[in-house]
Amino acid sequence: MSSVRQARVPAARKPPPSGPGSLTAVQRRLGRDWRLAALFLAPMAVLVGGLVLVPIARSIITSTTERHGQDTVFVGLDNYLALVGDDQFHTGVVNSFVFTAYAEVFKVVLGLAAALLLHQRRRGRAVLAGLLLVPWVVPTVVTAFSWRALLDPIFGSVNTLLTTTGIGPLLADAHLVDSWPAGWLSDPSLAMPSVILVNVWKGVPFFTVCFLAGLKAIPADLYEAATIDGASSWRRFTHVTLPGLRHVITVTVTLSSIWTFNNFDLVWLLTQGGPGDVTAPYVLVAYSKAILQLQYGAGAAVTLVMLPVIGGLVFVLVRLLRQDSGVKLPGRRRATRWIGTRRWAAPARRALPWVVTAVVTGLLAWASPQIFWKAAVVLGVILLIAAGVGRVVSALSSRGGRRSSSVVSGLGSGVALAGLLFFVLGPLYWIAVTAFKSEGQVVMRTDDLWPTPWTLEQFGALFDNQPFGRWYLNTLLVSAASTAVALVCAALAGYALARLRFRGAQGFTVTVLLTYVMPGALLFIPLYQMLIGARLTDSLWSLVVTYPTFTLPFATWLLVGYFSSIPVELEEAALVDGCSRIQAFGRVVLPLAKPGLLAVALFTLTNAWNEFLFAFVFITKDEYKTLPVGMQSMIAGDVVPQGQLAAASLLVSIPVVIMYALGQRFLTEGLTAGAVKG
Repeated sequence: MSSVRQARVPAARKPPPSGPGSLTAVQRRLGRDWRLAALFLAPMAVLVGGLVLVPIARSIITSTTERHGQDTVFVGLDNYLALVGDDQFHTGVVNSFVFTAYAEVFKVVLGLAAALLLHQRRRGRAVLAGLLLVPWVVPTVVTAFSWRALLDPIFGSVNTLLTTTGIGPLLADAHLVDSWPAGWLSDPSLAMPSVILVNVWKGVPFFTVCFLAGLKAIPADLYEAATIDGASSWRRFTHVTLPGLRHVITVTVTLSSIWTFNNFDLVWLLTQGGPGDVTAPYVLVAYSKAILQLQYGAGAAVTLVMLPVIGGLVFVLVRLLRQDSGVKLPGRRRATRWIGTRRWAAPARRALPWVVTAVVTGLLAWASPQIFWKAAVVLGVILLIAAGVGRVVSALSSRGGRRSSSVVSGLGSGVALAGLLFFVLGPLYWIAVTAFKSEGQVVMRTDDLWPTPWTLEQFGALFDNQPFGRWYLNTLLVSAASTAVALVCAALAGYALARLRFRGAQGFTVTVLLTYVMPGALLFIPLYQMLIGARLTDSLWSLVVTYPTFTLPFATWLLVGYFSSIPVELEEAALVDGCSRIQAFGRVVLPLAKPGLLAVALFTLTNAWNEFLFAFVFITKDEYKTLPVGMQSMIAGDVVPQGQLAAASLLVSIPVVIMYALGQRFLTEGLTAGAVKG
């Protein structure tokens, strides 16, 4: 062994020293690893450039045109000027703002409450967190169908439950609803609050998981010091918890706001923008103009006008994420000026959240006065209950009744957690039991909570009456193909951005983030035009080609962080032993990155499995539809096959839940046993 080792040393190809004298002129100008970086980034650059940047440029050009019969005429800025007097566009913008603002407020409140409840528990935390995560995992079409059935004014279980408990008539007496039983999705005054409620139900798990991770990162010493100083639970919350979560809250709210502001599928599946246009967001207005009316220029103008709003949110997100990697200190010559700037900037930064809150509150009160006071009442009740329980616990604790305070605290936490679990898991339980009911039980609404007898009738009718098997196969093929493309391209690009030295690496990383948060609403119109030109509409290839627009940037962004966490010494040792950079990547880095690659595969496969907007716009033939679009097409007007849809929802959701369960387990094992972190 010794002689073999000595024989290999002279033949080993050591990496060149990092000094400037060892680099060529081109390397000094473009970076030491520019050739390999160009090779690794080429697939990513081609796909992102061809599927994101080119469509955006094309959308800008399209917005200056108008279709007259078979001809397309240049009209300059007429499409933008027409939006000034377009009432449908004004309504869509206001609806998007109202929908996003209320949803984010309630997601923050409920997500923070759920995270605090879980953080205090020592037993069963992982199980409860997994249960709370299910609404975020299940496809949007399942969410929309379940809530649409539950909120039905005649057959829905929500009205039945509220009537039985007496809460429904009480809501009518308090004027929170105009009449009882309530038409949640058909009443113009209740449609938007109902859509917001469903979005909150689906988004709370994401906030809970993020806030729970942030709570775990707050040092316990801070709470101990505050307790020793005599701080109450409320003061510990305001002076320790909230400052510790400030960055997590800001990033989470910003990212969620981008998603919510550009939401299309949930609103379309629940109300299709109705009744009237009271729930139609600006994305649906763009879809109506471009796809239904075939006025691509007007539709493109709608999406581009809203681009500055998205750009502002993206700018905030990029700055926050760049702060995570460290703050670049100013040079010596600018130190004094920087310190002076910080002196006046600090009070401004402290006042900025309050100014933003006041402005948003005023706009909400102006844009939706009916929703504003109802939301204020609901939010006030939630906060008063939480404050009341906290006050009782603090009073008992201050009087020396530790046992009494712990009992009250435990009881209050248990009741709150039970209510949260009922809110989260109730719709999913309804889907599960409805799928095993006979058609007679579904129509007659007998045995609502427990099928008697259990039957597979709905599953048989689903496959007999619908091409469900074909939809399933289409979804599987498209998801697998787009995941494979994302894995290969993201692994190459992520490694290049994390490890290789070349000019423009930081700019390319920011571009990846920007393309990730760019809404599908901005891309579906130019992509639709490109697919028509290439004659790829109504084919699975149209989805395989376009899905990398949202799977590839996220996969690359995730892998950049994971590759950076792998010790560089392992790769350097392989280079010293004679491996080329590509061999070290394949033999050392990729095996250690298996958990990260699995996480990428899990997220990209799930996103492709659940995608609705592109599949809805690009596919019209039944034989090429995916599961979300196929399930939506099963509803014909007012005829809703509830049993078959419940069976389809169960079959669609089970693979996703299983993938997450197995993926999380493998990911944990890989992080603890596979990679060397020291």
